[in-house]
Amino acid sequence: MGDTSTTRTTATEDLCDMDGPVLKRLLKDDGSGSGGSSSSSGSGSGARCLLLDCRSFLAFSAGHVRGAVNARCNSIVRRRARARGSALSLERVLAGDEEARARLRAGLYAAVVLYDERTPDAGSVRADSTLALVRRALCADAPGAAMFLLKGGYDQFFSEFPEFCLKTKSLPVLSSQSSVESACSSCGTPHRDQGGPVEILPFLYLGSALHASRREVLDTVGISALLNVSSDCPNHFEGDYQYKSIPVEDNHKEDISSWFLEAIEFIDSVRDSSGRVLVHCQAGISRSATICLAYLMKRKRVRLDEAFEFVRRRRSIISPNFSFMGQLLQFESQVLATSCAAAAAASPLLAPTSAAVLGGSRPATPTSPFIFSFPVSVVVNPAYLHHSSPITTSPGY
Repeated sequence: MGDTSTTRTTATEDLCDMDGPVLKRLLKDDGSGSGGSSSSSGSGSGARCLLLDCRSFLAFSAGHVRGAVNARCNSIVRRRARARGSALSLERVLAGDEEARARLRAGLYAAVVLYDERTPDAGSVRADSTLALVRRALCADAPGAAMFLLKGGYDQFFSEFPEFCLKTKSLPVLSSQSSVESACSSCGTPHRDQGGPVEILPFLYLGSALHASRREVLDTVGISALLNVSSDCPNHFEGDYQYKSIPVEDNHKEDISSWFLEAIEFIDSVRDSSGRVLVHCQAGISRSATICLAYLMKRKRVRLDEAFEFVRRRRSIISPNFSFMGQLLQFESQVLATSCAAAAAASPLLAPTSAAVLGGSRPATPTSPFIFSFPVSVVVNPAYLHHSSPITTSPGY
């Protein structure tokens, strides 16, 4: 019992409880109520309260408190931090949210509110939880911040004040291959071209060549740039939209990973100019899906299985070919290795004792190319592959 008491004291030091009605008042004062802006109040220039959602990327994407920022870290760094009891840096916890980090360090937030799924109070926070890791990062890099835990977490707050939450509209249930084929034959339009491009992130869309060829579709979605991941799909509206082409075929010989960083930089440039980019190939199934997965892994610091499920929920027919999946696994290992190296540089206690191994293969170093040649021993989770359909290896996807 003594150990438990010490653990809880360490985990909740400087962390006070906050009731839902109090947070509601703070959100109303920050202009993030039901009638306010849906933009992030946490990183907004006039916000007084920073909300840190300490749940997974998938949970945050499904629904979160208005204005919240997703605070997370990849699983390898998190395990090492838990085991060694050391603090992570804000760069790891708030990857990709430079404004929130700068405002934190400048002491511009009157309060920082943390929450997870349903932790009832600060006394219940476990020392090895993401909540505790985020709290320690704040203590190390932003020691002046007043920290609070939202009692009952997101579940309780959403049940009491749903108008102060942003919830993703219900995504369609994933169809079986037979129902997909039935839908295609009944309407005469291939399933890949039905509807319009799907939103992956507010500035990032995934679709097919048909979507990219229809100006009314592009304008309806608000597309300002197109990333054409093919060697034969034309850029129909040169001069009217910003274009970038990645000339790769959909076959096992292609090294699509050599284009990952260039594609990520292009997507970032569109995001930074407040634009929206459509990533497409011929069918929006293999090549363009691979680029979107790589972007999520790099910028959201999520693993391949989490990124894959996130995209598949939005476009159920995605199915990168086996070689591309192998290259994504290698890219995952590099992203994780880079995160670990950065964390180790910030805290020597996090220095890795051995290289991480994913799927039985040695991870690429930050300077090595992502070459994936057959034969190779890579364990690919069957859930990555579109169920009931063969692995796509033929050109045109």
